[in-house]
Amino acid sequence: MIKEEFLLDNQLCFRLYTASRLLTQVYHPLLSEYGLTYPQYLVLLVLWEKDAQPVNDIAKRLFLETNTVTPLLKRMENEGLLARAKGKEDARQMIVSLTGKGKALQKKLKEVPQTVGNAVICDSVNPETAPDLFRMLDDIIAKLGKS
Repeated sequence: MIKEEFLLDNQLCFRLYTASRLLTQVYHPLLSEYGLTYPQYLVLLVLWEKDAQPVNDIAKRLFLETNTVTPLLKRMENEGLLARAKGKEDARQMIVSLTGKGKALQKKLKEVPQTVGNAVICDSVNPETAPDLFRMLDDIIAKLGKS
């Protein structure tokens, strides 16, 4: 007989993984129209908040390693969405900036957050409960980020 702690339905990781995977599927048709992947969209979000950032800062913001982000940035540069240049103060630092094409996508994708938000509204998640859900997920991220 299997123990309760080994039941798939009792695994927080499985619920988070499944929710993440299904949510990424919601993004797919919205982004693929513009030739974007979900990770590329995340990079754009970071740069739309604050343009001209070092690669290290982008990686930290996305909770990823620099060696994971660098190939993604190179692809985005090849697609004309951003430019990479050596830092003026520190030539070892690579600064990433949006191009006109990358900036223009923000206006084209303006409906994406609302569309995705509407896709997840249900009995337990709505505009009133979302801040609590965000806090809980932020707590989990902060705790696991220290590990």
